Amino acid sequence: MIHPLLTRLGRTRAFTAVAPHVLPRLDMVVHRMTRGRWLPSRMLLPTVVLTTRGHRSGQERATPLCAHRFGDGSWLVAATNFGREDHPAWSTNLLRHPHGTVTADHPPHAVTATLLNGEDVARQRQHILRVLPVFDYYAARARRDIRVFHLMPVDPERS
Repeated sequence: MIHPLLTRLGRTRAFTAVAPHVLPRLDMVVHRMTRGRWLPSRMLLPTVVLTTRGHRSGQERATPLCAHRFGDGSWLVAATNFGREDHPAWSTNLLRHPHGTVTADHPPHAVTATLLNGEDVARQRQHILRVLPVFDYYAARARRDIRVFHLMPVDPERS
């Protein structure tokens, strides 16, 4: 469970102004330095690195995200973008190219993303709030439907 103090911090204007610019960069610098073995955000939240293919450039893009892991090895991620009005680029990339990789531990796992509809998001609400208790706050602040994706592991034997 996420500490209530962290939830309160996540709702402050200072956090939502600074965090989108600092936290992902810090995570990625440390992630590269440790060769994918560690992310600072994992000390506070369940975090993975999702790598997608840019929908325009075709280049790989890595993004640290809060994620809920299911027992079957799949993941649930929400494109809150810290409550900003625009959808994050990684979510648009997944809409165009639903294949990517998740690095939660070593090695990375290939995944296929499915965008959840409103009913599915409602069914998964408890899991979303468990890893991202500020989800409702960010959704209200963003004034848009927050995209939520289910990332299913790709069976290498079927590929």
